[in-house]
Amino acid sequence: MKTLIVYMTHHGTTKKVVDHLLSLLGEGETTVVNLDEVSDPDLSPYACVIVGGSIHVGQIQGKVKRFCESHKDQLLQKRLGLFLCFMNKELAKQEFENAYSAELRTHTTAHGLFGGELLFEKMNFLERFMTRMIAKENKSRSAIDYEAIEKFAKTMR
Repeated sequence: MKTLIVYMTHHGTTKKVVDHLLSLLGEGETTVVNLDEVSDPDLSPYACVIVGGSIHVGQIQGKVKRFCESHKDQLLQKRLGLFLCFMNKELAKQEFENAYSAELRTHTTAHGLFGGELLFEKMNFLERFMTRMIAKENKSRSAIDYEAIEKFAKTMR
């Protein structure tokens, strides 16, 4: 089944997740598009579409949200997977609901909450300051849930 993975990444964690998904789904049948590079990919050749992004200051990237809104009718005709990278486990479900419309969430074959990373070395001054103040963190930390990614990929196959 031809699959398209559409995503955005801010510091590279979502790209890391997408690379792992690609290895699990198989490179031959799967195409990956970063919305920073291609803003309006053609969905017609794909039976399956996976959309993902990450949470920054409580919101998913605007380009991911706009992609979902502008392609909603097409996405509702596809086998659909939605995922989110995040660090605040307590808010994960709420952030997922805020990131994707109820109509898309209801239609999904699989949805994934994949954890995330704090990468201080990739943050600008303001991001580091806010992370220290809000999350009470002051060093890089990874909390990617590879088991959840593998379960998601298995469901999407």
